[in-house]
Amino acid sequence: MSNSEQEGQVVESLKPIDRSQLRIYFGKKYFRMKRYVDWYAGKKKYALEKVENRKPKVIASHQTLLLRELQDVEMWLQHNKIRNLKIAAKQISGVIVQPGETLSYWRLIGNTSKRKGYVEGMILHYGKVTVGVGGGLCQLSNLIYWITLHTPLKVTERYRHSYDVFPDSNRSQPFGSGATCAYNYLDLQITNETSQPYQLILYLTDTHLVGEWRADNPATSRYEVYEKDHLISKEYWGGYVRHNSIYRRVYDLQGGLIDDEFITQNHAIMMYEPMLTTSAKY
Repeated sequence: MSNSEQEGQVVESLKPIDRSQLRIYFGKKYFRMKRYVDWYAGKKKYALEKVENRKPKVIASHQTLLLRELQDVEMWLQHNKIRNLKIAAKQISGVIVQPGETLSYWRLIGNTSKRKGYVEGMILHYGKVTVGVGGGLCQLSNLIYWITLHTPLKVTERYRHSYDVFPDSNRSQPFGSGATCAYNYLDLQITNETSQPYQLILYLTDTHLVGEWRADNPATSRYEVYEKDHLISKEYWGGYVRHNSIYRRVYDLQGGLIDDEFITQNHAIMMYEPMLTTSAKY
């Protein structure tokens, strides 16, 4: 984003939207069809090649806990999420993103159907916790987005979470540093504008989901992702909206600052009281 675009940013005011089931149904059909046209008739070259052998150099890695106690979420949904993550991670892991290619999260995973082994898991629908086949895959898209921010790869499509459903508890990353997903119109796309291929590796341990970006040559930069301008605003309709901006510092391997760049803004309707303490388990 250019400096002029950054200067034009304003705090966004949000309000819960009550859409009819009919509008939601036909809206999904329309946007899914647009995505199919982009995948199969568009000009982008999508990364489809997967190889079993891992590239030697780890450029960025991160892991997230598989089981967390969340308010009003039964643990069987968490266990089903793990099953869904295993299936989806297998569809992506090993993919090679050549220079000029774009990784599409949903093109690699495909639709999450019972026929493929997916089970019911937790999904967030307009700020409410509900259940759907293939639920829980936002943990995977969140992880991929986070590790990508620590590489020279470029995120060319990402959707923020419109609702902040759970209060912070032992948060290790800035608010709004994930990527929501919904087949196939809310996609996560990452383009390789570098001169070397990158490989995405994903796997599950007994306790964590792990992601790695790998390459043939070692990293030449180090990245620090952080937030600025965090605030909570009381809205005219009675609720609260949480805002922040995500930035990234880029360092050379000697610790010298190369760049301090704007990444994105986040605005999310809060589904809990903003002064709620985090001493309870969530």
